[in-house]
Amino acid sequence: DLPEVKAKDSYNRDEYFVSHLKRLLGEGAKIKDITSGKMEGYQKTRLAEPSPIHPGKNITPCEVNKEVTALKVIFNRAIKHGKLKLNPIANVKRLPENNIRQRVLSLDEFKALLNACDDHLKPIVEMAHWMGMRKDEIVKLTWPEVDLKKGFIRLPAGRTKTDSPRNIPIHPEVRATLERLPRGLHTDRVFLRYGQPFDEIKHSFQSACEKAKIEDFTFHDLRHCALNNLRKAGNDFFQIMAMSGH
Repeated sequence: DLPEVKAKDSYNRDEYFVSHLKRLLGEGAKIKDITSGKMEGYQKTRLAEPSPIHPGKNITPCEVNKEVTALKVIFNRAIKHGKLKLNPIANVKRLPENNIRQRVLSLDEFKALLNACDDHLKPIVEMAHWMGMRKDEIVKLTWPEVDLKKGFIRLPAGRTKTDSPRNIPIHPEVRATLERLPRGLHTDRVFLRYGQPFDEIKHSFQSACEKAKIEDFTFHDLRHCALNNLRKAGNDFFQIMAMSGH
């Protein structure tokens, strides 16, 4: 119930992770009983449970790691507020994840996807494909963060995953799109739908992929496309890291 926690964009997702922790550890569990060994048992139990999203498959190591990390964060926040001295599960190791994806669109696939996008989604997909920014960095972009004169997107520390400010060169294709976009009347958000800002694009993106007949592709895969494009353009490893925020 801490205001700083409820203000997080990931609050609903964190609640979902915590629901499984409470279910298997027990809502009445005492902190002294939550040990590294207890959490290793939790990991094994969760891995054996069926996935609610993928019929016939079990919960992935990635999902379990997120849940355990959520509990580690809870304990660290308790330490910050003087409720604990040590994190009892700090030494619990992450499960190995074999979830590296290498899905990259061909230029023809990208054009097909772009043509299948609704008007509000098209410029977002374009920016993700050419510039490698993360979804929230793009969807919640504001005009003060756009420097068309010098050709950069300038994200402050609070708007990046790493909490470090970042300057991203604007790709020529994206620049042309940004210059055509209308400004909102009562908002400084760049991307609007029916004149209003929005935060969710999951369903519209899935619909666009289906229309374009592109399978096994997620919005995050556009980031892989961008990194591939940056390599082809002759950028070195350190330039790509700086632009993508790795």
